[in-house]
Amino acid sequence: MTNHGSAAPSAADTRPAAPVTVVGLGPMGLVLAETLLAKGHPTTVWNRTPERATDLVARGARLAGSVADALAASPVTLMCLNTYDTMYEVFDPAGDALAGRTLVNLNSGTPREARAAAAWAAGRGLAYLDGAVMVPPPLVGEPDAVFLYSGDRTVFEEHRETLTSLGDPRHLGEDATLAVLHNTALLHLMYATANGFLHASALVGSAGVSAADFSRLALDWFLPGVLRPMLAQYAPAMDSAHYPGDLGTLVMNLNALEHITRTSAEQGVHTDLPRLMQQLAERAVAQGYGDHNYLSVYEVFKQPSQGAGARQSARAAVPASGDGPAVDLP
Repeated sequence: MTNHGSAAPSAADTRPAAPVTVVGLGPMGLVLAETLLAKGHPTTVWNRTPERATDLVARGARLAGSVADALAASPVTLMCLNTYDTMYEVFDPAGDALAGRTLVNLNSGTPREARAAAAWAAGRGLAYLDGAVMVPPPLVGEPDAVFLYSGDRTVFEEHRETLTSLGDPRHLGEDATLAVLHNTALLHLMYATANGFLHASALVGSAGVSAADFSRLALDWFLPGVLRPMLAQYAPAMDSAHYPGDLGTLVMNLNALEHITRTSAEQGVHTDLPRLMQQLAERAVAQGYGDHNYLSVYEVFKQPSQGAGARQSARAAVPASGDGPAVDLP
């Protein structure tokens, strides 16, 4: 009799998930480790503050005693630290333990920093991929959660199955700078779009329209993708100025905005727009919103621009032309 049921599982389906090491247990690093554990990977973790690993260890993770121990525990180490400089501080003390290991870097920065990191890794006999996480922590592990990688294609293919446990891995090319460059460009698009929504909400809010009501029209009309569910979820909280930063603070976002400005300068493209977005976030931090999430920039958009009174006076002094719009000063 012909069997019409499911096909027999392949060897890839039945072999155990590969061991993985995660170094850096901030909000994203914790989720990476949790996801790998949940998908059956024997997971080793290391963090400069070991207490961050307590819950992971309770779930079955192994806490390494040193970075060298963490590297030796798995065929691939995922790193999720704040900066490239932090990577050097953490991994350089491992010395000869780096040789022959594989490191996947998931922090943010600029192409120049990624290029230097690839050279650093090569000089220590360390196989290296530069990468970027393109989803917020709650979406890690979903099949359509996009992760970007660049660098040695052979290294990427060797660890593709492990990387697929985190989401949808996209290899952008052998040039190690491509992941961070694409990450910066896509974040620039995201912040510009989010700022457009925040400013538009402030505009209709000046007439007493709530952000929640406006979001139902604006999001149906315009926003797809990652931003839509995020803004739909948080728009009601904007009306009560409630911006919890447990999944990412404004200070963390300011770091990314600064990378966008620096990358634009490095690549020789216009910097005014990213610099403006950076300055808006800096103003919100200065007003006490550093520990809140990025949408707290809404509080800045609800205020008059700095120096607005002087510009209004200057505009009033310019006579309007007979037909067409009045002159608008920068």
